[in-house]
Amino acid sequence: MAAGVGLFPATALAAPAAGNPDLAIALNARAASAHGIILSYDISSVATALDVTIAWGDGTTDKATAAGSGRRNTRHSYAEVGSHTVTVTVKDTAHDITAVKEIKAAPAGTEFTPHAPTRLLDTRSGLGAAKAKVGGRSSVALKVGGAAQIPADVVAVALNVTVTNATDAGHVAVQPGREHIGSLTSNLNYVAGQTVPNLVIVPVQDGHVQMFNGGWAPVDLIADVTGYFTESAASGYTSLTPVRAVDTREGLGTAKGQVPGYGSFEVDIAERHGVPKGVTAVALNLTVANPQEAGHLTAYPSGQAAPSTSSVNFAAGQTVANSVIVPVGPDGKITIRNGSWSAADVVTDVVGYYSPDSRAAFRPLAEPYRVLDTREKSGYRERGPIAARDYLALPLQFLSPGPVDGWVLNATVTNTKGAGFLSIAPDPNDYAMGVAVKPPRPVASALNWTAGTSVPNLVQTSGGKDSVVDFWNQGWEDVDLVVDCLGFYESD
Repeated sequence: MAAGVGLFPATALAAPAAGNPDLAIALNARAASAHGIILSYDISSVATALDVTIAWGDGTTDKATAAGSGRRNTRHSYAEVGSHTVTVTVKDTAHDITAVKEIKAAPAGTEFTPHAPTRLLDTRSGLGAAKAKVGGRSSVALKVGGAAQIPADVVAVALNVTVTNATDAGHVAVQPGREHIGSLTSNLNYVAGQTVPNLVIVPVQDGHVQMFNGGWAPVDLIADVTGYFTESAASGYTSLTPVRAVDTREGLGTAKGQVPGYGSFEVDIAERHGVPKGVTAVALNLTVANPQEAGHLTAYPSGQAAPSTSSVNFAAGQTVANSVIVPVGPDGKITIRNGSWSAADVVTDVVGYYSPDSRAAFRPLAEPYRVLDTREKSGYRERGPIAARDYLALPLQFLSPGPVDGWVLNATVTNTKGAGFLSIAPDPNDYAMGVAVKPPRPVASALNWTAGTSVPNLVQTSGGKDSVVDFWNQGWEDVDLVVDCLGFYESD
């Protein structure tokens, strides 16, 4: 698999201790998981009995004994992500001499800080880049580190990316750094005349990300930040089985009836739907249905003025879903605003939340990894679409050496013959125990499609007991599915 960013390999050497020219320490530390490191210490000594003390830099200490020269490995898990100074002390009691060496080490995890929805890029106005469309097969670099109060050492960023003013079909790939390095994956797909948004979580390299227009005709690109990840203690993630929180068609979570043009409503998030008090942000799947005119929805923290950003864009009569990460207001609520002149229905599913009390930290992959393309044969299934009203169980455990709390995926449905929607849920089976029964059909939707469209959406989901995720085709026609992994959350 692709290596994750945030790894901190380090090596340090200690000079021989006075009085014992053979007593020396060589240290090496590497990230083992979101919270863990593996420390290797190589001792050189003529003594046969040594006392070893490891101070991990978090207030904890381990003690061991060693018999002369040799290399030892030991693992440590930190309560918080970030850099730590590890100190190894080796004492030769018989000769009353000591060698001490320090090394900086950091686990691989990053934690989330919500950011009020803020526009960083708009090629229509020249914000964040030149005022010009991004040419076909070309890319635009966006400065993220140090922009809009985002720290310079940001590791990954959550952006809502929108393509608009397209005159032909194509796709957009969002990648770390300033230059396009080539990719077999995509973050969003578009056709002529279509405005398409999609949430992306992308590593930041040298303070920048870049967006590649994979089409042959120029397009305008827009990017709004909603949060970022750093190697510092902030908010971890907790994945939830998707639960419907709002449906204006039924009066669930708000008043029954369409949200009027330029109208808004508040949604109670904290202490509802499995979300505790004190969360900093919530992960949602936000869907607009039955809109009377074109427009957009914007989700933002309660108690604030509506930002000049969009979360979901739509045309008249179009049902569109988009994954969003929304900072939660001090009162535990968010606000959803209809940015159209006319009324529309709104559906919201809660899929997870960020909190200082959540331990799972994010490990972004250095680049997206294509896990599945039903148009091609894979290692565990033959080529072929997902049948109507059926599901595909996708194993993901090979992407991580240990247990995973949540997966960050980009799912794209293509070759659609009719209307439908995709549901995504953790598989409840315990395959290791030989349990393999068809799960109950989920209710929440991850993305919606119509005939002849390719529709992407970012998905944050648990993988159940065995890191298996179920993708349900809720339409009445077969569809193809493409899944790219962007990273995962770990508690260890």
